[in-house]
Amino acid sequence: MNQPHTSSITFADSHIGMPHGAGGQATRRLVEGLFIPAFRNAVLAERSDAAVFAHGSDRLAMTTDSYVVKPLAFPGGSIGDLAINGTVNDLAVSGADPLVVSASFILEAGLDVTILRREVEAMARAAAAAGVTIATGDTKVVEHGKADGLYINTTGLGRVDPRLQLGPSRVVPGDQVLVSGPIGDHGITILLARGELDLESDVRSDTRSILLLTRALRDALGSELKWMRDATRGGVATVLNELADDAGVSVFVSEERIPVRDVVRGACELLGIDPLHVANEGQFVAVVSRESADRAISALRAVPGGEGAVVLGEVRDGPVGAVFGRSDFGGTRVIDMLVGDPLPRIC
Repeated sequence: MNQPHTSSITFADSHIGMPHGAGGQATRRLVEGLFIPAFRNAVLAERSDAAVFAHGSDRLAMTTDSYVVKPLAFPGGSIGDLAINGTVNDLAVSGADPLVVSASFILEAGLDVTILRREVEAMARAAAAAGVTIATGDTKVVEHGKADGLYINTTGLGRVDPRLQLGPSRVVPGDQVLVSGPIGDHGITILLARGELDLESDVRSDTRSILLLTRALRDALGSELKWMRDATRGGVATVLNELADDAGVSVFVSEERIPVRDVVRGACELLGIDPLHVANEGQFVAVVSRESADRAISALRAVPGGEGAVVLGEVRDGPVGAVFGRSDFGGTRVIDMLVGDPLPRIC
């Protein structure tokens, strides 16, 4: 019988707080200090958005996620389509085409069935748009006041494109870092939907499937596509810090190239947060060779919804694990991983 690797556990926090679920430093400390050493195996050690493993002649990808967003519905989307899109996107950035999804519902007693039906229909539409089947699931009901109405867990299974071998080990100095479009829309939309900021805006969540965009990159670049990650909790900054740390490189970002809508930038200035730390639900970051960067941007911009794709920065030798923002005036700042949880419960 396999024994748990409890001697390797280093997580020392005495209690769990909201930052542990924000996708930033506290989340990484929890995952790397407790979950990975306790469940240690070669697949989990890759620390990607989906577990990739061999099955016969195929490589499969599997991912799971839970959705606890508040409010349940917001401009541009709701918990239902978010649950499907988020799972499809984790498979997409792993280079996979989704096959099936499972859905588990935690329902609060007293939930209006009209709301449940709305979210189930939203899930069905999102699954149809992504070409994936919701094949199985589970339902549990908890006492009134225990679940904010509705929580959803989804698990997805997909087949990995055989042309690809994605991972931080393939990233080298000189590679280019791309982002698929404007960042921060989802996190700011959720904040405004809660009425926590006195700002009127028509900003909408970017929740969507990015599968067509990742397929376009796969077809245009094949094995030249090196790494992808969707920038959800913790935002683009956290994703880039994880890349720099896992690949043993540094990343330099051009501040002027960061695509942010004016309303999102304004809200972030009011809150005193960096747009790079705000969650997205329909954007991703990719790394490609310098030679293929123009081809990659052209492929993304040719797909509806990819018109805002840009080269954000580049990979350099060092200092290892660091991310820097550089302005056109020559100033440089350190872009750290998200600390704390300025926008809780955004997905």
